[in-house]
Amino acid sequence: MNDSDPQIGGKIRRLRRQRALSQADLAAAIGISASYLNLIEHNRRKITVPLLFKLAGHFGVEPGELAESDESRLSGDLMEMFGDDVFADNDLTNHDIRDLAASNPAIARAVLRLYDRYRHEHRNRSSAPADDGDILPGTAGHHAATDAISDFIQENANHFDSLERAAERVRADIDNASDVLSLGLRTYLGNVFGMDWRLASLPRGIARRLAEDGRVIEIADTLPAESAIFAVAHQIGLLTAETQINAIIEQSDLPEDDAPALARNVLASYFAAALMMPYEPFLKACRDYRYDIERCARRFSASFEQVCHRMTTLQRPGARGIPLHLVRTDIAGNISKRFSLSGIHIPRHSGACPRWNVYAAFLQPERINVQISQMPDGQRFFCIAKAIVKGDYRYNAPTRHLAIGLGCDIAQAREMIYSDGIDLENEALSIPIGVGCRQCPRLECGQRAHPPADHRFRLEDGIRAESLYGRML
Repeated sequence: MNDSDPQIGGKIRRLRRQRALSQADLAAAIGISASYLNLIEHNRRKITVPLLFKLAGHFGVEPGELAESDESRLSGDLMEMFGDDVFADNDLTNHDIRDLAASNPAIARAVLRLYDRYRHEHRNRSSAPADDGDILPGTAGHHAATDAISDFIQENANHFDSLERAAERVRADIDNASDVLSLGLRTYLGNVFGMDWRLASLPRGIARRLAEDGRVIEIADTLPAESAIFAVAHQIGLLTAETQINAIIEQSDLPEDDAPALARNVLASYFAAALMMPYEPFLKACRDYRYDIERCARRFSASFEQVCHRMTTLQRPGARGIPLHLVRTDIAGNISKRFSLSGIHIPRHSGACPRWNVYAAFLQPERINVQISQMPDGQRFFCIAKAIVKGDYRYNAPTRHLAIGLGCDIAQAREMIYSDGIDLENEALSIPIGVGCRQCPRLECGQRAHPPADHRFRLEDGIRAESLYGRML
């Protein structure tokens, strides 16, 4: 298979599983054998143009969308991995790495999982991993389960149609009961499960728990209003969408141990977001308001972060939103959530480029920072970022300072209100960024924290460079 051939097997497999189709069912529908479809799904057979159109028609997507390759993201993850010092003596080139991603993606992902396990075991010697279990778990702590879930979310384009439909059915019942979501949730719980929910004084660190009699959902009275509603919706997801959640997990390639339990929590969170911000009304609001996050947050009584997450899930065939990326980082540069449909590569383990506005956002709290970001390969992305503070509603409560980054390919930038007044064609406005110092080829950058993985120092006694890493072979 040539480098130019589209590697779409994983995307076909994901779409098939989302619709609960067996390989035999899909093969029969498009007129090929199940064994041939299996080879296509594992990128071992080329896909013809007529077959591409058949598959696109069957799934209700554009052929161009189906042919988009996930190879660049996989290549980026591999480059980050091989940039580790443990591979310093292997002299692998970027061409070698891209060739592995293109010709053997299954092996490449297996190698990544092995490396994730190595990182997990190595870090376990000195500290315990941590994860906050929100909608899009990322790489904080480099826990093997969170890495697996992050890959799982990415492989499914962060869209789960069965959960969307389940949330829509529940929301219809809630809306019939009351125009106010909190009251509708209470009525729904009482009518369907004989349960109620109430605010309560819970131990620190507990957002929600079932009372001893199992009939009352207690929500911490220190939570912001939108977080309290989300906690109730999350519990409803576990009660009403258990069948759909279990089916998604069973059809996945998630490893055993912690990953299935974490996936259950993540998928219940997905349901909660879909319940609070129903697909069609939310997509319409995004289009009407041109992805104005704060206006959408007010419309759906949600937080800035909840709206950003929900915007990344709008991938229903025939009713798609902008392909977005999302990243969340703390003030120390630890990436705790990452997801990308825009094509931008977000580091799997290391911190991202300090020139990226998701870090500059900490310097201007509560302000939405706008940036045209340009990767070393010339790709440009329209990125917005905002610093937020999380903490309980109580005196002297500990707070967390985080930054949320959201963005798209420059081609979709005009669909976002934040691009108004910006000359998107002016490349002089682009800020050069990279994936991370060990993968970035920009030797002239004065903000390097590490040298590129494949370079060596060239030091001269008579010359003192402004940047130590700027004088390399």
